[in-house]
Amino acid sequence: MNLHLAAGSTRDGATALLITPQSAGWEYTGLRIVELEPGAAWEWHTGEDEYVVLPLSGSATVEAAQRRLELEGRSDPFSRVSDFVYLPRETQARVVSEDGGRFALPFAHAREKLEVAYGAADDVPLETRGAGQATRHMTNFLGPGVFPADRLVCVEVLTPEGNWSSYPPHKHDTPGGEEAVLEEIYYFEVRGENGFGIHRTYTADGEIDATVTVRDRDAFLVPRGYHGPCIAAPGYDLYYLNVLAGPGPPSLAFSDDPAYHWIRATWDDMPTDPRVPLVDARGPRQPG
Repeated sequence: MNLHLAAGSTRDGATALLITPQSAGWEYTGLRIVELEPGAAWEWHTGEDEYVVLPLSGSATVEAAQRRLELEGRSDPFSRVSDFVYLPRETQARVVSEDGGRFALPFAHAREKLEVAYGAADDVPLETRGAGQATRHMTNFLGPGVFPADRLVCVEVLTPEGNWSSYPPHKHDTPGGEEAVLEEIYYFEVRGENGFGIHRTYTADGEIDATVTVRDRDAFLVPRGYHGPCIAAPGYDLYYLNVLAGPGPPSLAFSDDPAYHWIRATWDDMPTDPRVPLVDARGPRQPG
């Protein structure tokens, strides 16, 4: 199975990227990226799935359950943290963008129908992870316990040029113990013409062993196994949207590859990269 989806490889009209549980060969997790022309709309019924509407570029109005919610959005993922809308299962929804834009629609099979809800950019928790050249910025807009969802977990990671993220390599595929069982999608954007990053996913049994060059608007599927690092090439900041879901409630519980777990202890006395976090709800953050 092809785990690395190059930009445009699943394009169909306004849908720039489509990953469904069926196409991925798993059970719960999906992602659609929609590119809307000025004044255009995207309308659908959520069916058995819960969704998020997350602007990647542009602003939009979301109409659902007799509510009309305005999303201020952003010019791109490197410009600021965005607001978003949560849509429950069994909901008719419509997204319209007056000036056009690109919107991520992550989704997952849901057991319970929750309420339509708006997430303000100012309320999104920001987290700095790692240290030194492994410092990265996580935007926990739909992190476990942060915003209500039945199964779906979504976070954004911004890695400054030259840094490593998703490191040490970790996995969440074994039931019981310290891990949650999760299917995971990485969707990448890269700042700068000809920019690229590196992503690795592998399993202990060697069935999966992929180290790939990822470019702007590529995606990578992680059905199981250790994933990481993601490396931002010097000169090019790297963004990725992680979409995760599994049989249980929202969780990000994981375990490191034992061969690399020792690296975490080296961060105890190491300063974090002053460039992180790269953005907040107001815009690009200035170091210091």
